[in-house]
Amino acid sequence: MIKNKVLTKNTDKNSVLTKNLSHFYGLGENRKKVLDRVNIYIKEKELVLLKGPSGCGKTTLLTLIGALRTCQEGSLKVLTRELNGATRKTRQRLRRNIGMIFQGHNLLRCLTAEQNVQMGADLIKGLTYLQRREIARKWLSEVGLEDHHKKLPNALSGGQKQRVAIARALSANPKLLLADEPTSALDSVTGREIVNLLKRLSKDQNCSVLMVTHDPRISDVADRILNMEDGKIF
Repeated sequence: MIKNKVLTKNTDKNSVLTKNLSHFYGLGENRKKVLDRVNIYIKEKELVLLKGPSGCGKTTLLTLIGALRTCQEGSLKVLTRELNGATRKTRQRLRRNIGMIFQGHNLLRCLTAEQNVQMGADLIKGLTYLQRREIARKWLSEVGLEDHHKKLPNALSGGQKQRVAIARALSANPKLLLADEPTSALDSVTGREIVNLLKRLSKDQNCSVLMVTHDPRISDVADRILNMEDGKIF
């Protein structure tokens, strides 16, 4: 595992590359820089951890890479697409290839665990309903919830909801996976199993993984660790 080393080789098709990426909140006197000339390269099949104190800009960086925010300054290339100046339609198309795992789960309360996960598989073109359902059940099994597929979110624990959210992201067959504290609601054994699953996914499916975490129990699984403070990568 390599700490705090920014790789600068040519990008491959499932990579992330930022050059002097900056981002601001607010206007005029209230304008605040939250990302300060960030330079990172995440290559294909690599699992990278992003660490740093709360409020240092980690989630902002994650949402920019996930094409959920408009790029303001610098270059941001995700899966070979430049996002600075990209149209909303371009960003929408790109998001079909990105799996996102949020801290708040963001599950639909009216859908079962299986139906929530199948929402990810629904993004894959050319599959029948039965094929998408089988994909959903496969990923629920991978995260240890094969016996919970008919349960609604309010019948699941916090850790189980987190695993459903992880399964949903994986079911879309992403080329880039972005995860914001995916192990925060999980016990140590389950958390490590999930990170090992993401590690295997990165290798087997040529998927890049960027994970924001404060969890010291999983540091040894990463290929690299990036440390952030005050909007800068060290």
